[in-house]
Amino acid sequence: MTEQATLDAYGVLTESATLRIQRLLPGPVERIWAYLTESDLRRRWLAAGDMEMKVGAPFEFIWRHDELTDPPGQRPSGYSDEHRMQSRLTEVDPPRRLSFTWNGTGDVTFELEPRHEAVLLTVTHRRLPDRSTLLQVSAGWHMHLDILVARASGEEPEPFWDRWQSLQQDYDRRMPD
Repeated sequence: MTEQATLDAYGVLTESATLRIQRLLPGPVERIWAYLTESDLRRRWLAAGDMEMKVGAPFEFIWRHDELTDPPGQRPSGYSDEHRMQSRLTEVDPPRRLSFTWNGTGDVTFELEPRHEAVLLTVTHRRLPDRSTLLQVSAGWHMHLDILVARASGEEPEPFWDRWQSLQQDYDRRMPD
């Protein structure tokens, strides 16, 4: 059995308000670090926004979900074509660890661990304020990481909005009330 097959694609609660989700990506680790830190690469799977790589530096995430996949799928009502969020770097340890605030819903850490020719990416989102946010964030990280895997592997990802909505239902069934 391969390591890829042993990883559960779904995020898990490691504490009541902490989500952890992992993906195995094609290396090397410096390449995946670039996908996390360089705006032009990050916008292809998550959100744009220049980062000054120093602790305490503010930055802005700029989401344009309709541009992540082609086709993007059906955007739910109430969601705009662009979303912005102010953040601040809290830890920078290239190319192993990057942490930042997630405005209003805790903080996020990316950890990279080389695994032979691959890289294990662990995303930990702490201090999620409520179950509704947990479901949206879980489905969001899951879908964004699936897009990252596809982009890093040279494949086309599934339509963002359709899969994200389906994943919210999955997480609603999987996460405790």
